[in-house]
Amino acid sequence: MISTNDRLDRALVVEVVFRKDESRQARVDESLNELVLLADTAGAKVIRRVSQERQTPDPAFFVGKGKAEEIRAICEAEDINLVIFDDDLSGVQIRNLEKIIDRRIIDRSALILDIFGLRARSREAKLQVEMAQLKYNMSRLAGQWQHFSKQYGVIGTRGPGEKQIEVDRRVIKKRISVLRDKLDAISGQRFLRRTRRSEYPKFALVGYTNAGKSTLLNVLSGAESFVENRLFATLDTSTKKVFLSPSIQCLLVDTVGFIRKLPPDLVASFKSTLEEVEFADYILHVVDVSSVNFCEQIDVVNETLAQLGCSMKPSVLVFNKVDRVSDFGVVRSVLNEYNGNSVAISAERHMNLSQLKDTMIRLMGSDIVEKSFRIKPTESEKLAKILSVAELVQESGQPGNLLHLKVRMRKRDWEILRREIHA
Repeated sequence: MISTNDRLDRALVVEVVFRKDESRQARVDESLNELVLLADTAGAKVIRRVSQERQTPDPAFFVGKGKAEEIRAICEAEDINLVIFDDDLSGVQIRNLEKIIDRRIIDRSALILDIFGLRARSREAKLQVEMAQLKYNMSRLAGQWQHFSKQYGVIGTRGPGEKQIEVDRRVIKKRISVLRDKLDAISGQRFLRRTRRSEYPKFALVGYTNAGKSTLLNVLSGAESFVENRLFATLDTSTKKVFLSPSIQCLLVDTVGFIRKLPPDLVASFKSTLEEVEFADYILHVVDVSSVNFCEQIDVVNETLAQLGCSMKPSVLVFNKVDRVSDFGVVRSVLNEYNGNSVAISAERHMNLSQLKDTMIRLMGSDIVEKSFRIKPTESEKLAKILSVAELVQESGQPGNLLHLKVRMRKRDWEILRREIHA
């Protein structure tokens, strides 16, 4: 938690708009709104918002020195004890700002890392968050603490003559190495589990944080994964078996939500978890269509998928939360714009889930085959064998005559069934 005592932190959030980036200037309110949600998730109450226009970041304070003094005055007047910047700050900038503002200063990455630390439940998630936090802190050692510049070598401390910052870096690097070994071991265990499940096609659930991925996983699988209407409610990967039809099953894998400006160290640390996306056969990209910013959120997710090398995987755009859209014409317009594999649903209200399943089956087209059979009235055993692995699509025939069946099944089931029938 950000809070260091029983009192809820009172926070001020800061956004800097660079004039050369006009598109960013248009998104100031949107970005600050998200920062407020992040602060709320971490346990802080945002009291004030501050923005500043600049050509470039100030190397010493990020904002101008005058703006920093203005922020201090606001903090003193409104009893604010925490200042959160929407951009990454260097160690020097944090130190300089803390000297002027005399309050705790954190940036967006530190805030997200704090939330991940709060939300981590499994051993793997905790290790991943710790490694990301160590990498973040190591890059900001310089300039943060005065004792880092002190050198060993005086009486009682003679040694290699290293600066304290070098000692701290070595300790952090050693711990990161230990964490990486532990995560590699867990990744190996996951690979074995993944191999045992390889007979099922795998769909990875991806999307912007709080888009409704865990709710959709629960609804489709009948599971009870943790769900909360907050950013990054779940961090741990969860895999469930789902019946798309009586004869077609798949694995559905929930993954950590994405967000704009996701810290690179966090993406790197969660690589073993995000491997589930890399090893998936298909992707379900869940979008909160009720969000006014859903188009940009789609772009953020697509950029992250591109970083993972997964942008070319077959995918379905799942526009979730249609029950929260007052004008359904907007939804129709969105579906027309993304006229490929897309479907509009409400996971919470169980709306259009059958259409989603049909869309998923169509996406698996190369893995699904349809076959026709003529069955004699006496071939009940053969009929039972076919229907044990196949879904009946069409049936015709008169009593006592040949029964004409059209069935649908996975290709691998057809290969097995064909051998058994011929045998």
